[in-house]
Amino acid sequence: MLVYASPQHIDTFGAEAARYISLSHAVIGGVMVGWGAALLVAVRMLRARGDRLAWNLIAMSVGAWYLPDTAYSLMSGFWQNAVLNTIFLVLFAVPLWALRGTTR
Repeated sequence: MLVYASPQHIDTFGAEAARYISLSHAVIGGVMVGWGAALLVAVRMLRARGDRLAWNLIAMSVGAWYLPDTAYSLMSGFWQNAVLNTIFLVLFAVPLWALRGTTR
């Protein structure tokens, strides 16, 4: 839907391709949930100690996701994903900015 503006467009790829696309989305979703869970635990523990590593961990992992994902999206012509990535970047940046002064 993000790229083709139609939820039915996936049906034009055929059943096997549609199953593979669904699999890749499930795998990517699982990786993101795992990333989020790891960040949550690490940051809660580090932040409780006031450790600057909590801020660095979030900033580094967001940058490591955003830069290649957005660059490839733009290079391959899927600007819609780059826009979505930028929205999520802002959603990460707001609490990250708020955390900057609370760590040593």
